[in-house]
Amino acid sequence: MTAWTSEELTRIGGAEELQIASARSDGTLSSPVTIWVVRHGDDLFVRAIRGRGGWFRGTQARREGHIRAGGLSRNVTFVDPDPGVGDELDAAYRSKYRRYAENIVGSVLTPAARAATLKLVPR
Repeated sequence: MTAWTSEELTRIGGAEELQIASARSDGTLSSPVTIWVVRHGDDLFVRAIRGRGGWFRGTQARREGHIRAGGLSRNVTFVDPDPGVGDELDAAYRSKYRRYAENIVGSVLTPAARAATLKLVPR
């Protein structure tokens, strides 16, 4: 697998929001959805606040898609994260988005959102 560059990690991980689109079975991209993104080490992660429905379900068909954030645009593979990073990702979301009300930040910390976490891998 390809790794993120230092610049990509800084720019995408530091972006307030990320546009994500999944690849459909015919290879076309779905309409992009705006979500939050966090960096953990040399990896980038996203969560679906409504759990494993909606846009998240689209990522499961081909496990490929496209993102835009921080002035960058990349094709990605959607990978299930190591289950042991859940608490660390919670902390990353709390730290990065702490200026928002707790109920807003809390939407990415629920069991349903945690179960709908994806690691973004460049391709």
